[in-house]
Amino acid sequence: MLLLLALASHLSAATLAGVSLPDAVAVGGADLTLNGIGLREKYYLDIYVAGLYVPSRTPDATSIIESDVPKRIVLQFVYPEIPRERLIASFDEDFGKMKELAALQGSVDQLKSWMPAKVVAGDQLTYDYVPGKGMSMLYNGQTLGTIPGSAFMKVICTIYLGPNPPTAALKKGLLGGGPG
Repeated sequence: MLLLLALASHLSAATLAGVSLPDAVAVGGADLTLNGIGLREKYYLDIYVAGLYVPSRTPDATSIIESDVPKRIVLQFVYPEIPRERLIASFDEDFGKMKELAALQGSVDQLKSWMPAKVVAGDQLTYDYVPGKGMSMLYNGQTLGTIPGSAFMKVICTIYLGPNPPTAALKKGLLGGGPG
């Protein structure tokens, strides 16, 4: 009976807007837990479902941003198709809210160069952070590149969890406050 309960909890998932994300993942050899799940909407359209994975759940955005521990942010797209130019424009909008970004402009340019030609519903962009290695960007599970150090993952986390997130509801969902 205990084995069945353990197996069931391992296979459970959070679901939002038709997207299911697992309750746990492994990043850099560390087991991470789904902290929260949120929906990114723009102009009343569902764009993607985001999930935030950390070593242990917390509603403390500052702790998540500042802690030098493995993390994952996954964006699973639900919008039918978004071309590369629109993805980059959206990132530019988000990065434009960051005052401390000037020193990291080279990393921003690198990240934008990795953007696929388009994303379609079901595609995933993932940001994995491993201490001592850096932040890797993955597209549908394939690593596109890694930006060394912790600074850029802090920027990515601040975009979603800082004072100017894409939407307040998305931030609330990622912090475990219910679907965003």
